[in-house]
Amino acid sequence: MSASYQKRRLVNFIAFGLTGGCALLTLGVLFFILGYVTAHGFASLSWSFFTQLPKPVGDPGGGMANAIAGTLKLIFLAAWIGLPIGVLGGVYLAEFGGNAFGFFVRYAADVINGVPSIVMGIFAYAIVVLPMKRFSTLAGGVALGLMLIPIAVRSTEEFLKLVPRSIRESALALGIPRWKAILWIVIPAALRGLLTGVMLDLSRVSGETAPLLFTAFGNRFWSSGWLNPIASLPVMIFTYAVSPYADWHRQAWAAALVLLMLVLISNVGARLLMRKRIRAF
Repeated sequence: MSASYQKRRLVNFIAFGLTGGCALLTLGVLFFILGYVTAHGFASLSWSFFTQLPKPVGDPGGGMANAIAGTLKLIFLAAWIGLPIGVLGGVYLAEFGGNAFGFFVRYAADVINGVPSIVMGIFAYAIVVLPMKRFSTLAGGVALGLMLIPIAVRSTEEFLKLVPRSIRESALALGIPRWKAILWIVIPAALRGLLTGVMLDLSRVSGETAPLLFTAFGNRFWSSGWLNPIASLPVMIFTYAVSPYADWHRQAWAAALVLLMLVLISNVGARLLMRKRIRAF
């Protein structure tokens, strides 16, 4: 073997070792976080944690049933606000966005997606909380929905672009109007991918804390309707974690585990849907 060939093999071996080591390090950090949160949170989980309200300060026990229900309520409202706009915007970019306006929409979505979540919370505070003069579930849902829009726009566009162009051309060649081809052929072909994107988008915003501090605020009781402050797992985790009470610290770990499991289940479900979609193609 020549010296140049041996040198290339050495460089290849070093590069492969570095990339493999970084991949193992990434997995190690992931499993360390999962294991650490699980070890601290699982010991504090109980049936009362899922069914009872928080106890007063100094009284041990209680649970976060209101925060779990509040998180699901906020995610539902955010999806109702953000997903229609985001999905329809992504459909426009994928099917009609090959122009200057489409470029600016993509650029705006990327810029908004990079805005810190606390800024989105302040914006929602200014347009919802201040005019209404109250913290509310509606304000929290608006804040999360605004964060959801640019994520949904980009994910929808990318999944629709995976549909082969020949499918669109075949539909148009049969004389089907373009809007019908998009609605009844292109979107169903990408449906699993779109559902995958929706699940990943919702899991992305479900753990946000800063926007909810400015909008939903928090509540230690059940919150009825949409115009009252509401508890959520991220805010409860923050509140309990910075408190001086050991029992609250244990419950914060339990809440972190529940929130982590919700996000993990969403991501795993999205991966399974994506795998089935790939096999379908």
